[in-house]
Amino acid sequence: MTTALFVMAVGLLVSGAVACALAGRRAVLANRLGAGVAVAGALPAAAAAAAVLWGGGAADLRLPWSVPFGTFHLALDGLSALFALAIAVVSGLAAVYGAAYLKHESARRNLGAAWCFYNLLLASMLLVVAARNGVLFLVAWELMSLASFFLVMFDHQRREVRDAGWIYLASMHLGTALLLGLFVLLGWQEQTMDFDRFTVPASVVPGGVLFMLALIGFGTKAGFVPMHVWLPEAHPAAPSHVSAVMSGVMIKTGIYGLLRTLMFLGPPAAWPAWWGWTL
Repeated sequence: MTTALFVMAVGLLVSGAVACALAGRRAVLANRLGAGVAVAGALPAAAAAAAVLWGGGAADLRLPWSVPFGTFHLALDGLSALFALAIAVVSGLAAVYGAAYLKHESARRNLGAAWCFYNLLLASMLLVVAARNGVLFLVAWELMSLASFFLVMFDHQRREVRDAGWIYLASMHLGTALLLGLFVLLGWQEQTMDFDRFTVPASVVPGGVLFMLALIGFGTKAGFVPMHVWLPEAHPAAPSHVSAVMSGVMIKTGIYGLLRTLMFLGPPAAWPAWWGWTL
């Protein structure tokens, strides 16, 4: 039941994003549809996450797929559920505010596109915290970056907004490149991208390199100093409800990714002390 709720939430958000894109410049329809879809998708996602946190269990979905290096694997454990609950609640509430916020933009903006990317952002954030395969994770991570980029560029007629958008996009892709290297190294020995089969290849690369790849790759999204150069530019450029989602939950996916990666690197007692001091 919990898995079905989560899959339903993601399906609602993706299909709703397509519907918003088709609504296009019919501002009233797009505005109501976009906010409604975001709330409708957030509710089952929050319910699924709350069920995992309350019951102490886990939701799991594993399907075969044609992409190399693993399976289509989604799961909600306590860590994922905590982040998924925050993502659903904050994004749902921000969508309610966004419907009123965007009313005055209806005459000069394509609200269908804006709500399309908003709902894709919400769906991709949920997939990021639930993905248990490196390929699936990176696809969701990239979708999250692109959707938020187009939302930051909402006022693209202004030079400073365009500059902020391109700085943001370049920073996100630098981080993604490091995460790709991280997952390749973790799956090197087993020739897989499934998280539950990741190992630290001590004979190929030391654990400290993996730690630094994770710290910089995820820290760029989280806005850790000194990888934060995009953050003071992009957040004020985005519409208010989008900025709330970005600062409230999107950058926290970087924290989630770092916590999840640390689970692959062995028990904390075995970590070198410099990892902690560096972090």
